Amino acid sequence: MEEYPMYSKTLSLRFPKKIVDEPIVVNLVRNFDLTFNILKATIYPRKEGLMVLELTGHKKNYQEGIKYLKSLGIKVEHIGQDIRRDEEKCLQCGACTAVCPTNALYIQRPEMTVIFDMEKCSACELCVAACPAKAMEVKFDRSLLG
Repeated sequence: MEEYPMYSKTLSLRFPKKIVDEPIVVNLVRNFDLTFNILKATIYPRKEGLMVLELTGHKKNYQEGIKYLKSLGIKVEHIGQDIRRDEEKCLQCGACTAVCPTNALYIQRPEMTVIFDMEKCSACELCVAACPAKAMEVKFDRSLLG
């Protein structure tokens, strides 16, 4: 049997209101052998929903699971797409790097510039509160987050 490497990404899922009551995450586990860690979720009956989760599994299963989600009309994005840094506002002070639990924000040496790696971002939003220049921005629809 061929061994596939494990694959993991943090994603935001935006659910159309017509499917918020479907067992979508359960189907990812049952049908695609994926594991998940829900980081944020706001899903109400008859309203659009938002879920941020880390999805893990063999790469082939992961890709099939993503196809399944998209076939249901779920908008799937890498979570880093929801967090942005306004380069003009950024002072390169590094305050955000002290609070970032995933090292998505780090100081590049010897240049001493702050780098934002969207692929590592978990959307915890700690950087937003820590940034004195308000350079870190969140693109989530706040009405969905409650």
